[in-house]
Amino acid sequence: MQYNIYVLIKAIYEDIKINPNTLEPSTTGVKFKMEDISRNAVEEAVRIKEKYGGKAIGLMFGNEQNALIMREALAMGLDEGIIIKGYTINDPIYTSRVIYEKLKDTKWDIIIMGYSSADAYTAQLAPRLSFLFNVPLVGNAVKLEFNEKNVVATKSLDEFLVRIESELPAVISVAQEINTPRIPPLLQIMAASRKPLKIEEAPLSKETYYKVIEHKAYVSSRKKIIFEDINKGVDEISKVLKSA
Repeated sequence: MQYNIYVLIKAIYEDIKINPNTLEPSTTGVKFKMEDISRNAVEEAVRIKEKYGGKAIGLMFGNEQNALIMREALAMGLDEGIIIKGYTINDPIYTSRVIYEKLKDTKWDIIIMGYSSADAYTAQLAPRLSFLFNVPLVGNAVKLEFNEKNVVATKSLDEFLVRIESELPAVISVAQEINTPRIPPLLQIMAASRKPLKIEEAPLSKETYYKVIEHKAYVSSRKKIIFEDINKGVDEISKVLKSA
């Protein structure tokens, strides 16, 4: 059976510098890259398409400057790419609503993404999409197998691996352990420039459900207390641990 797949891709900053005086991040002139776990999601979508047939389409928030990131995903094997403009903040509520409005009238079998983004790390997007589309959620998968209308997933639960089966369509989030993303050869990179890439406005007006008051780097400092008497040091450390 062939599957229609949408894979969600996240563009993140390559390297953010911290202002030592204000402890605020500086993003001026910083380039974007595809986050690592998005590569795993792209790789898994391409593997599913290669094994079972169908179509794999990339979906990403960004702008014209992020086109190279989507072209990279196309070079890995995706068939089409869609970039949604007009959104620059991390709000999983709004993100999920935009994706829902974009795909609610589209026939699809799988929406696949990384378990959690590397910047906001909320892990909310997959369950929110599952709720909006009213389809099963298969979360944190480290292995996927398909049988016609069903997916059998091995998922990680800390110390245990659990196998579950779900009907399709479904929303699937993957862990980095699921695969090793391919490095596309030169011919595929060249061919990616000829694949369809659309840049569209968000289907909903920009809005957010919370306000970010400030962004600041976390600062940790050591008290640098030295105990020459080991027994006294153990007692003091014990008091600190008990009060924590």
